[in-house]
Amino acid sequence: MNLPAQINRRTEDYQQSDAAHHIHGFVDQKALNAEGPRVMVRGEGLYLWDSEGKRYLDGMSGLWCTQLGYGRRDLTAAAAAQMDQLAYYNMFFHTTHPAVIELSELLFSLLPGHYSHVIYTNSGSEANEVLIRTVRRYWQVVGQPQKKIMIGRWNGYHGSTLAASALGGMKFMHDMGGMIPDVAHIDEPYWFAHGGELTPAEFGRRCALQLEEKILELGAENVAGFIAEPFQGAGGMIFPPESYWPEIQRICRQYDVLLCADEVIGGFGRTGEWFAHQHFGFEPDTLSIAKGLTSGYLPMGGLVLSKRIAEALVEQGGVFAHGLTYSGHPVAAAVALANLKALRDEGIVRQVKDDTGPYLQQLLHDAFGNHPMVGEIQGTGLLGALQFVEDKATRKRFANENDLAWQCRTFGFEEGVIIRSTLGRMIMAPALVATRAELDELVDKTRIAVDRTARIAGKL
Repeated sequence: MNLPAQINRRTEDYQQSDAAHHIHGFVDQKALNAEGPRVMVRGEGLYLWDSEGKRYLDGMSGLWCTQLGYGRRDLTAAAAAQMDQLAYYNMFFHTTHPAVIELSELLFSLLPGHYSHVIYTNSGSEANEVLIRTVRRYWQVVGQPQKKIMIGRWNGYHGSTLAASALGGMKFMHDMGGMIPDVAHIDEPYWFAHGGELTPAEFGRRCALQLEEKILELGAENVAGFIAEPFQGAGGMIFPPESYWPEIQRICRQYDVLLCADEVIGGFGRTGEWFAHQHFGFEPDTLSIAKGLTSGYLPMGGLVLSKRIAEALVEQGGVFAHGLTYSGHPVAAAVALANLKALRDEGIVRQVKDDTGPYLQQLLHDAFGNHPMVGEIQGTGLLGALQFVEDKATRKRFANENDLAWQCRTFGFEEGVIIRSTLGRMIMAPALVATRAELDELVDKTRIAVDRTARIAGKL
């Protein structure tokens, strides 16, 4: 492994300039300015180095996106070659280009056969922004223009643009102006927090039936679609009970409501299947994709459409008044193409399903199954979530669970591992190329961080 590149400015210089010019996402900027952000300067494989030379194992794949890890020369070579050939052209003016065509050919060879078309975007937020207009336009085209309402879930996350944050169920985002008309929500299928005396199966069905109740309340003739992540990502890597998705799909089909899956985090091998909805066994009408599409090397997302929707828009819809300057960007498409080829040809998704995924799940259960701080372990493939709990028997959560989880995250940085805290849960999603040795390191260092947190909480 090559040594990290040297930087020519002091860390404090970078931090001062960062404070002068940036407003970071989802932080108290004044507090961050006082603390000073870590300045990351290099990545290789699963590892990052900061400006002080400290090395971290990235247990979060950036933001669930660097499926192939850092420093992949095939991806950077694909970008360079495309820049030399055609750095940019748009998909307006009746034009297209080879990179985006070849990407789509490969993408649809990996998808189930009932999908046919894609609208490319620059991010997952944009994909969900486009979703609203596309779904509403579909219902206009088929003669039901009154079907406008989208239903999402509380504590779901679909991005941070205005419409995407409205689809999501993060109430603090709504309080900052993140709501639009014709969006409703139902409860999340978070059994550990809200299941009470119900079994997981009973709770999953009850949560799903809330969708039917909401559709009937609003009128099925007015409801356009239901959007949800197959598992909740930013909400805490929450997996629904097995009873949940079959019932959700039944309800959507019964009331002719489009089932829209946000695969921004779950897509491209994370669960050991190419797409998370395949792991959970349901069939969405749309897929929102991003992140793992390019392994995060360049911004790119998209909205994948079923044949039902696409054929109506193409054959009956006329002009679709939508477009993005960088939709299907040639360089992003070339990188995505190289990325998907690597995931396919190197057998990485299969490796996650058959080897490293089960290995990580076993490590987590061995390390935390009897830990006094951990009440539940969820995950599949290269995804893991640890639920902090004050009392296992009653599933009582800590009153200060946010603070404890944040402290655990901080301890992780000190130990040289990057994990994420969300509410009272510690979550991880390492690159899909992680070796067993790197997964050992991830869990070992996470165990140290959790133990240190448990001592603060009086659990060790």
